[in-house]
Amino acid sequence: LCGDMYMLGSRVCVCVCNMQHECLCCVLPNIQAYFHLSDGTAALLQTVFICSFLLLAPVFGYLGDRYNRKYIMIAGLIMWTLTSFCCSFITESYFWALMLLRALVGIGEASYTTIAPTLIADLFTGARRSIMICAFYILIPVGSGLGFIIGAGVASQTGDWHWAFRVRINPIFGLVGIALLFFFCPNPPRGAAETQGEGPAAELLPGGLVTIVTGVLGGSIGTLLSRSFRDRLPHVDPLICAVGLLASVPCLIASIFTASTSIATVFAFLGQALVAMNWAVMADILLYIVIPNRRSTAEALQVMFIHLLGDCGSPYIVGAISDAIYSSNPETSAWSFHSLQYSITICPAVGFIGGLFYLVAAFYINDDRKAVLQFLEVEPSVDQSIQKT
Repeated sequence: LCGDMYMLGSRVCVCVCNMQHECLCCVLPNIQAYFHLSDGTAALLQTVFICSFLLLAPVFGYLGDRYNRKYIMIAGLIMWTLTSFCCSFITESYFWALMLLRALVGIGEASYTTIAPTLIADLFTGARRSIMICAFYILIPVGSGLGFIIGAGVASQTGDWHWAFRVRINPIFGLVGIALLFFFCPNPPRGAAETQGEGPAAELLPGGLVTIVTGVLGGSIGTLLSRSFRDRLPHVDPLICAVGLLASVPCLIASIFTASTSIATVFAFLGQALVAMNWAVMADILLYIVIPNRRSTAEALQVMFIHLLGDCGSPYIVGAISDAIYSSNPETSAWSFHSLQYSITICPAVGFIGGLFYLVAAFYINDDRKAVLQFLEVEPSVDQSIQKT
């Protein structure tokens, strides 16, 4: 029961976190106009959040491997809830304060996202762990889609981007998630599952719905393929991730260059679904190739490098490229759209490189997994010496 209640609380929290991410994205043009920002400067709101997130993720990973994970997560979620709500009260003269609050939001979120998957690993094992990991990560696109829909809708109805952060269900859901974690979240010994057995707006609406549906669909397909073929093909997990990323590249490129037509939604749907295939599978890979008492650190490092090589610098880079392209022909109103369109093509290119790395990983994944299993056989109680409650 505790494991199931923890899963409920963790799903609520991860959904709310991603609602907050995309709420900012859908009102970014309003914020940009309110503070009179260029594309590059506006993108810094995301960059500063990611920078604080990735810098603190290893710290929380270290703490999560040594101290009570439950209270670390709760403290971080309280900080996240308060700072994200305070963002809605920033006035025109205090853009620096909005930047500071975004950094604090990143710190709060780092404490949760680096530790939560490791608790799932210690509560469940085998096929059920894969399902629970999928259920956890599948809420990422659901939260993102809801953030688009709710944030854009509230901003459109009120005419003020501030209300997109005030009149939302995020604070309520955040408090619900914190309460569930506080009262029901266990703090199992690290490696318990392996050693003891398994424990108990109108224009943005289509985009939000596509994100929700493709995330659920892609995540489910990836997990289903992993469960179906892992026994026969021990290296199937990185292959699933590679195929998903490589196949998504032409779809995403097509969606970018057909953005002004209705068919772009079809290409975006296919591309996002293919990308989403690797989310839960990738998390599952990390949990079975890392020994239990180092999983929080490994999760933190993975999160750090995901964001360091991804959305830490990409918003600013894309925005800066867009500004540079736009400056070559600023008199044409349509050029603002095309400059951003051309600059964002860097994203599918990086996805292609990621797919190649997954193909390389397929050659080594089985040996890494066997090494962890051998370690657990030699030291089944490896975590007990450092477990602190």
